[in-house]
Amino acid sequence: MLQQRRQAAQQVADSLFESEAAIDAAIAAVAKLAGVMPAVRADANLSALIGQGALERAIEAMGELGAARRAIVETHKELSIAQREIGLGAVAYGTGETKPKEAPTIELVESSRQAA
Repeated sequence: MLQQRRQAAQQVADSLFESEAAIDAAIAAVAKLAGVMPAVRADANLSALIGQGALERAIEAMGELGAARRAIVETHKELSIAQREIGLGAVAYGTGETKPKEAPTIELVESSRQAA
């Protein structure tokens, strides 16, 4: 029975890591798209009005992908709990890197323009 649990957990872990990688790849691809559109527009000497809607949709997609990444990270955390609940807490899946207990927080610094 333990072997069945380990096989099931490995199958879920493989799928989780594949999902995480796919979301990261999508983020990178959309970021590239959002970055290239203004550059290409400028190189083609086109008005800033050209493609504005498309750029806004790409930026919107980045936000949605960020939310998807947050959800898959939360899925990962929940699966870590389930792993311990089924008695596989000592079994390592993935890269073996230590996971942070909490996501690091970032403090936003007020710009000098606003402070002046």
